[in-house]
Amino acid sequence: MKHLILFASLLFVFAGCSSKEYFEPENTAGDYELTKSKALSGSISYFNKDGATLDSQDIITKRGVSKFKIPEGYKFLNIIDDTVIASNYKDKVLVGDKEVKVDAVVVAASLNNNKLALLFSDNSIMLYDMNTEKTLLKEYYTHSFVNDTRIANPYFMSNIILFPTLDGKIIVVSDSTNKIVRNIVVDANGQFNNIIFLDVVDDTLVAATANKVISVGQGIVNLKDYNVRDIITKDKNIYIATIDGQIIKTDISLNIVDRRKYKFAKIYSLAYGESLYALESQGYLIKVSKDFKTDAIYELDFDNEKKVIALGDTIYYNDEFIKLK
Repeated sequence: MKHLILFASLLFVFAGCSSKEYFEPENTAGDYELTKSKALSGSISYFNKDGATLDSQDIITKRGVSKFKIPEGYKFLNIIDDTVIASNYKDKVLVGDKEVKVDAVVVAASLNNNKLALLFSDNSIMLYDMNTEKTLLKEYYTHSFVNDTRIANPYFMSNIILFPTLDGKIIVVSDSTNKIVRNIVVDANGQFNNIIFLDVVDDTLVAATANKVISVGQGIVNLKDYNVRDIITKDKNIYIATIDGQIIKTDISLNIVDRRKYKFAKIYSLAYGESLYALESQGYLIKVSKDFKTDAIYELDFDNEKKVIALGDTIYYNDEFIKLK
């Protein structure tokens, strides 16, 4: 009887595995000019939405591969002008060549003049004066035990500071008074509801969790439900890749301009060269025309077991990268 139960269980497992569906385009346009790929000095060991750390301690930013090395044990968080911010994920944050002891794990950070905005792993936020070495603001929020690995950095916007949290909020702080003036709830209920994306487009705040996308501008709040695989902005448009294989183009008010659906596609990341690109898990690179009327699907050999990041018009994968046209 035990053997029969085991056999039935194995049949169930194998049946489940065999029923998995994968993205299989009918036609492809061949390889995507792999001769133009270039080698990295190492493999990606850690990444967020703004860059990555290689196992060589070199870093990748939105400007490309940097010759700047961060010290052993640190991971890249952000770059502001020419100042690199990194965390040792214990008790220190590195701001340029200055080490700041904070006695907690910093997971996101940004800098404007002498003000350092920090988000900690316990979901607290802090505003710190680099000149006086004093804390200007410290606030605690609901602890989040499970987070998407993509954690957005704080954002300095004219006279306010935007702090993304790990429990689906954006805390708005006055830059002049260093006090909280508003809380924006993006996603209160999702299991993975930390803010994974934060940008400002034409004075409109655009943010996302893995479950929601929000835009806030001119006193108007737009909130839409999406199961987000990746999200980027380009000019005055927002591009969203979803779990069900859709690539959606919206305006900054989240009105849908156009969309395309790729059955069973699992999209890792979006990038924008002269056109929109989507990297798909089975080794395909989908190129979508600006007007969303046509596409081309290329083959791109990469190891989907390893970390992949797209920044601007460049995709970094395995231990190499390729600039998109």
